[in-house]
Amino acid sequence: MKLGPSTFSAAILAFCALYAGPGAADPSQLTKEGATMDLVLSTPAFSDGAAIPAKHTCDGSDRSPEIHWTQPPAGTVSLALIVDDPDAPVGDWVHWVLYDVPSSVRSLPEGLPQVGKLESPPAARQGRNDFGKLGWGGPCPPPGKPHRYFFRLFALDQTLGLDPGATKAEVERAMKGRILARAEIHGTYARKR
Repeated sequence: MKLGPSTFSAAILAFCALYAGPGAADPSQLTKEGATMDLVLSTPAFSDGAAIPAKHTCDGSDRSPEIHWTQPPAGTVSLALIVDDPDAPVGDWVHWVLYDVPSSVRSLPEGLPQVGKLESPPAARQGRNDFGKLGWGGPCPPPGKPHRYFFRLFALDQTLGLDPGATKAEVERAMKGRILARAEIHGTYARKR
């Protein structure tokens, strides 16, 4: 049977959706039309694509890294940050969910407390990671090849208003169609023992 271009494209999209994993969202459906990648995310802890220092992992003090970003676009009301590991043996593993960060904030200090509602940045809330805890849960892969840890920042046109402890899937559902801009960096980590 010969597939036409549109049938082939539809089949590829269906395949990708099927194998994206539970809770995975289609970025094109999350983002508002005209959203940009002009937002820039960085950390002094590691360069994009480089190894994450052990102090930010389960082999160290497991402190969240310091993070900075550039000014979000006009109309931004809040920011959300999601950190996950797509290389985990069970599929995507969520390490950090942070949302309702005020648009005036440009950085997060190292070592944010693992609580649902933060005092600084004010009004920011942390969700539940896949370790079952609030806030940051650092890299802790099984021994072997390095895993990749993606830090994704989203500029949103509203606050999400979710209670503390929301999951990545809940935050992604609430962000659907509200994203004005996004930024991404990733680090790697491997354990020898």
